[in-house]
Amino acid sequence: MDLEDLQTFVDVADAGGVSSAARRLGVSKSIVSRRLFRLEAELGIQLLARTTRGAALTEAGVTFREYAARACAEIDVARETMLPAGDLRGRLRIAVPLSFGITHLAPVLAELARRHPLLHVHACYSDRFVDLVGEGFDCGVRVGYLPDSNLIARRIGSIRGKLVASPDYIKAHGAPETPDELLTHQTVMQGTETWQFMDGDKTITVHPQGRFKADSGTALAAAAAAGLGIASLPDFVTESYLASGTLVPVMTRYPLPEAGIFVVRPPGQHPARKIRVLTELLIEHFG
Repeated sequence: MDLEDLQTFVDVADAGGVSSAARRLGVSKSIVSRRLFRLEAELGIQLLARTTRGAALTEAGVTFREYAARACAEIDVARETMLPAGDLRGRLRIAVPLSFGITHLAPVLAELARRHPLLHVHACYSDRFVDLVGEGFDCGVRVGYLPDSNLIARRIGSIRGKLVASPDYIKAHGAPETPDELLTHQTVMQGTETWQFMDGDKTITVHPQGRFKADSGTALAAAAAAGLGIASLPDFVTESYLASGTLVPVMTRYPLPEAGIFVVRPPGQHPARKIRVLTELLIEHFG
């Protein structure tokens, strides 16, 4: 039984279809289909029920998926154990934030691939919230304040942020001096999030309002620079705007809490060695 066929079946099962799995694997749909047909022929059972709307696991497929996933995981562990110290192989799928990832993480991932020529690094850059388990990622990097979840997180660094607005917005609407005053202003934000500020050792929480929302820090900085409202953004997003004067800090008496940079992974007893090596490299870079 071909291990690649087995792993492809697990990816199809987890992704919910051939097309999604093909995008996840970075191969064509025909290659994925060929691997599945080959596996089904060898087993002599139908694992997927194919329809015009996609594919769904058969009863046999649901049962076989659990065994296949365990077998693939065990083989990965065995391969890591047998490899010479320091060598990595296989595939690492990692989800990273777009705004931070291209400038700060891309060089680290490139260095990981350079050091380990047998390792296939597949990075997905997006500022949306990625479901690591549902979308089949080995791990992800997240920036900011982590919500409660069942993911396992390792802090690898810290970041600072501030409230910013354009000079035109301040000229037209004034600048808030306190968190309470912020509630009378327009803000640009990702969704319905809360904002927190420090008043000495005390944390103040507010629920801002605004008509412009985006899932990208870069897009929010551009909106704030256009005068649409006040933004709460990390320094790495706003530094060029602040340097040019198109954005200025506001409400500086109440700083934002320090945020973190985290490697997060699905729950499990031990992380794969490729995740440990990536984490160590990131700590080395940001430390």
